[in-house]
Amino acid sequence: MPAGEAPRTACRLGPTHRRLPIIVTPPDPTRSAPPEPVGADPGAPGPAARWVRLGLRIVPPVMLIAAIWVLWREFHKLNFAAVSAHVADWGLSSILLAIVLSVVSFLLMGAIEWVGLRWTGARVPLGATQVGSFMANAIAHAIGANLLISSAVRARFYDRYGVSLTQVAGTTLFGAVAFGVGLSALSGVGLLLASHEDLARTAIPPAVGRGLGIALLLGAAGYVVLCALRRTAITAFGRSVTLPSLGDAVAQLILGVVDNGVAAAILWILLPHGGPSYATFIGAYAVACIVGLASSVPGGVGVFESAMAALLPGVEAAALAAAFLGYRLSYYILPLILASAALGIETLRSARRD
Repeated sequence: MPAGEAPRTACRLGPTHRRLPIIVTPPDPTRSAPPEPVGADPGAPGPAARWVRLGLRIVPPVMLIAAIWVLWREFHKLNFAAVSAHVADWGLSSILLAIVLSVVSFLLMGAIEWVGLRWTGARVPLGATQVGSFMANAIAHAIGANLLISSAVRARFYDRYGVSLTQVAGTTLFGAVAFGVGLSALSGVGLLLASHEDLARTAIPPAVGRGLGIALLLGAAGYVVLCALRRTAITAFGRSVTLPSLGDAVAQLILGVVDNGVAAAILWILLPHGGPSYATFIGAYAVACIVGLASSVPGGVGVFESAMAALLPGVEAAALAAAFLGYRLSYYILPLILASAALGIETLRSARRD
C-alpha cells in the first residue's frame, strides 16, 4: 500500500453485484476522546476544595452581620440633627473639593486602563478609554462583583475597537493589580510616617502599625522587582500570564498610589478638624478597603464603614457618619447615576448602528 494512503476494505453484496470499494477513514487524532464517567473524573474537587467553596459562601454574610453589629454599636445613639449639623459644617468648598477629587480619581483609573489596554496589545484612543473606564468602574464599584461586572461593561464598550475578551480580562487584571500595589505602597508609607501619638489615637497598636507598614511596602516593591527580573510567563490554574514590563509596573505603582491617595482624601477632608492626620488615616483606610473587598458585599457597604469606625475610635460618631454619607454620595452614588445614563445612551446608539 502506498505510504500515506488510507486503508481500504471491500465487501461483496452478492454474486451478481459488482464489488464496491468502501473507504474507511482513519481516526481523527485531533478529536477529543469520549468523556470519562463522572466517578472517574480526576479533576473532581476534593474535600479541601469543597470546604474552601463553602467558606467563600459563608464568609460574606458573616462579615456583613458583624458589620451591622459594629455599625449599630457605634451609631445607634445618633440622631438626624447631629449628623445634619456636621454636614452643614462642611461648607461649599469641601463639597466641591470632594466632587473634584472624585473626578480626578476616575481620570486616574482611566489612565491606568489605557496603560493596561496597551499592555494587552489593544490600541484604544485615550478619550474612549476614559469613557469606558468610567462606566466600568463606576458601575462595578457600586454594584459589587467588581472584576465580573467591570469586565462585562468593558467587553461591550471596547468591542467596536476590536478588543478581544482575553484583552478585556487582561486589562481588568492590570487595573486590579494597580489598585492593590498602589494601596499597599500608600498605606505602608502612611503607617511608617504617622507619629506614635497619631497611631495611639487609632485602634492600630503602634508596633503593629510599623510592622504592617514595612510588610506592605516590601510587597509593593517586590512586585516591581519581580516584573523587572522575570520575563517568562507565570503559569497558574492552567493559565499563563506574562508580567508587565518594568515601565508598566512602575506606572501601575505610581498611578495606583496617587489614585488611592485621592480617593482616601475624599473621606478625610469631610472629617472635622482635629481628627487623625492624613498619614494615620490612610493606614486605617487601607485596612477598611481590604476588609470591604474581602466581604464581597456590593461596594463594601456597611463593612467598610464598620471597619473605619472600629479603627478610628477617636472620631465622633456623628461626624464619621456624615463623612461616610458624603463619601458615598460623591464617589459612588453620583458616578453610578452618570455611568448608568452613559451606558444607556451608548446602548441606544449601538442599537441604531446595528
